[in-house]
Amino acid sequence: MKIPNPEALKASSVPTKRKPLYKSLFFQILIAVVAGVLIGHFWPDLGSQLRPLGDGFIKLIKMIIAPLIFLVIVTGISAVGDVKAVGRVGVKALLYFTAATLFALIFGLVVGNLVQPGAGLNIDPSTLSQADLDAKTGSAAPKDAASFILDVIPASVIGAFASNSLLQVLFFSVFFGAAIVVIGRERCMPVISLMETVLELIFKIMSWIMKVAPIGAFGAMAFIIGQYGLSTLSTYALLIAACYGAAVVFIGLLFVVAWITARVPLWQFLKYTREEFLLALGTASTEAVMPRIMTKLTNAGCSRATTGLVVPTGYSFNLDGAAIYLSISLLFLAQAFGHNLDLGQQLAALGVLLLTSKGMAGVPGSSFLALSATAAALGIFPVAGVALLLGADRLMDSMRVVVNLLGNCVATFVVSKWEGQFDRSVMVRAFKGEITNHDSAIMLGKEEVFEDQELQRISEGQAPSPKFRGGPNPEEVPRFQMSKATRAGTGNSPD
Repeated sequence: MKIPNPEALKASSVPTKRKPLYKSLFFQILIAVVAGVLIGHFWPDLGSQLRPLGDGFIKLIKMIIAPLIFLVIVTGISAVGDVKAVGRVGVKALLYFTAATLFALIFGLVVGNLVQPGAGLNIDPSTLSQADLDAKTGSAAPKDAASFILDVIPASVIGAFASNSLLQVLFFSVFFGAAIVVIGRERCMPVISLMETVLELIFKIMSWIMKVAPIGAFGAMAFIIGQYGLSTLSTYALLIAACYGAAVVFIGLLFVVAWITARVPLWQFLKYTREEFLLALGTASTEAVMPRIMTKLTNAGCSRATTGLVVPTGYSFNLDGAAIYLSISLLFLAQAFGHNLDLGQQLAALGVLLLTSKGMAGVPGSSFLALSATAAALGIFPVAGVALLLGADRLMDSMRVVVNLLGNCVATFVVSKWEGQFDRSVMVRAFKGEITNHDSAIMLGKEEVFEDQELQRISEGQAPSPKFRGGPNPEEVPRFQMSKATRAGTGNSPD
């Protein structure tokens, strides 16, 4: 950003007009979600046919997730300049994920024992069909721990990007970023410059994609309501109430964790990220908001390196909402078949669920795979009994999406604070509506707002904002030159 002239400073002092409500992304998505619910309820056939709108939007997001994660992690690690720090972030993130998932599973079991959502159903096992469950899961078998770990290592780097395997992309990104640190940032500056330029292009593409987010939310919500209907709520009323009630209490605990560990007021954070959470609810997908939520976290004081490592990893290892649902659903199924699991059986189930719940993000029928593996291990009720949840599973998406997403955001704040890569003063500025770094302005489509804020900051004698949190100022990253420089004083290229 260039140093502003006096005329620009004078112009920046003029207060900007408040953006009309209809131009607010939150308002647009809210109207789209409500319209989708109404279409799906009153015209279910039409609602069921609108699925391509939601699927198309999610595919647009997935189109850029792999290169985005690669570029964010590599540039973030190169800015930190410390391979050991990257290792510490990874270890601390996995420790937090394991503790959070274990607590969520235990909490779900406690709720399931107290509420008894499946008591009195007395399901006859002979009435069950394995075909419906196979159709949902594709007859896939859950992976064991060794297979899961080996699958993190890509057989081909190009294959990892082509298949959009986020853990494999992350794995390669860490190696690439570490290699830059070891070889030296100065020597690798041409590569870093190119990556920064490409990343700006990705950010700009993402800002364009978000303009059609309301259409995607409308189509996804119309399909969900049209396909499954609101009448299903009464059939699984107690199970749904138990899961959503547990989610509310768990979110309350996240409020406490965020405040005690990093002094983050989570209510203000939810207000700050309301567009992303509403979009995740409308599309029933956390992947749809991954790029934006990572940007919001870096804008709120978390370093790019920590955010780039924690958020994608958390999408596979920190599924708190899914963990709550799995443990409550397990007890629901056992109670529906007339079994009351003793403490030993519940502890055994806890161990199986802790393993099978990892790495399930994006896997079709993942919750059914995890429950099927647990049912087979316990041998108390038939595996086909998991099909009882087919009607309720989609209704749990809203609960799982919100808790999973919020849990990963809290994890990012906690690990960033733990590693000393969190600036709370920047978070306060972000929660007030400021754009605190150049790259976030591009991603959020607020370059003009950012320039006005920077003019005001510089006029007050403050330092310019960095290119990204934990990174250099924009002027310190040389621009990647797409053509040869011209001769001084002429407009012609050198011979």
